[in-house]
Amino acid sequence: MQTDALTGGFADAPIDAAHAFRRIMQVMAQPGRIETVTGGTPPAPLSQAGGIVLLTLCDPETPVFLAPSRDTKAVRDWITFHTGAPFCGPEEASFAVGTWEELNGLPFPIGTAEYPDRSTTLIVECDRLSQDGATLRGPGIKDTATLSLPERAAFQANAKLFPLGLDHIFTAGDQVAALPRTTKVS
Repeated sequence: MQTDALTGGFADAPIDAAHAFRRIMQVMAQPGRIETVTGGTPPAPLSQAGGIVLLTLCDPETPVFLAPSRDTKAVRDWITFHTGAPFCGPEEASFAVGTWEELNGLPFPIGTAEYPDRSTTLIVECDRLSQDGATLRGPGIKDTATLSLPERAAFQANAKLFPLGLDHIFTAGDQVAALPRTTKVS
């Protein structure tokens, strides 16, 4: 393990993790909302927000799949040191990180009728996030919201699987947004 893996975690772990967790939960509870997260600096090519989501939500019990663009020694060492999360293939992933082009269509778990929570959360690394594009409706949205999505059809099909399906967290730089499986996209 390189010494670079030892840096870039939360400076004040309890406080930074609590602030990050709150922001991540806010975007999950209010699809279309974009928040800024701070406190960690992962190695490239992970975005700051992507790394902070991993720092906040992953532990030794949450297997992580890294798409090819994010699967580097530096990223693996950093995740291992700071979270202890094991690495896996898409079929066993609790979390997956990569671009939409890399993650879309892979065989991620969508949960079961008995355990719908045993699905994968995709951390989709984007060039930018903006509150324009697809129209969102559903829990946590007063009337409608909008969010720039890489496409619409896959998210529409995912919502039809409810209570099964994938949850999505979008990251770009230090920004984070989310699209839970309960959200209808048009």
